[in-house]
Amino acid sequence: MLQLLRTLTFAMACELICMSAAQSAEVQPISISSTAFPEGGTIPERYTCNGDGKSPPLSWSGVPTSASTLALIVDDPDAPAGVFTHWVVYNLPAKLSALPEGFPPTPTLPNGGRQGLNGLGRVGYKGPCPPPGPPHHYHFKLYALALSLRLGSDADARAVSTAMQGHVLARGETVGLFGR
Repeated sequence: MLQLLRTLTFAMACELICMSAAQSAEVQPISISSTAFPEGGTIPERYTCNGDGKSPPLSWSGVPTSASTLALIVDDPDAPAGVFTHWVVYNLPAKLSALPEGFPPTPTLPNGGRQGLNGLGRVGYKGPCPPPGPPHHYHFKLYALALSLRLGSDADARAVSTAMQGHVLARGETVGLFGR
């Protein structure tokens, strides 16, 4: 019950961020995509628990020049217990335009960015691994922020989402599908 309450609270916080971003005239769109799968297409098995489970390559454009950092949250709203977080990355330099395939699961990145905790409480990307049934939707959401986030080493998607409220300059999203 507590896990369900936490999941619902996180989902509502994410929705509030998205709604406030959509309502603000200052928030610009970012184009984000992956060469591994098309928008709304199937995520190849190599990026899932059926394969190597490595992170897919991502690239983007349209980050405002006024942005200080970027944050990436990847989640699955179709998970049986509610929204499941697959990846949290924040404080990426705003000048970056891509993340390579197979990003290492380290808390601190060479470029100054940080990785937070996924839904299993581990640092780094957790590949899609839905139960048998219809495909799940995996949302890769990128945010351009007006500041660096000051968060501890145990930061998860909820902490990142809360810290970036009111500081989102631009937002982009791409969705991939995977089912078993």
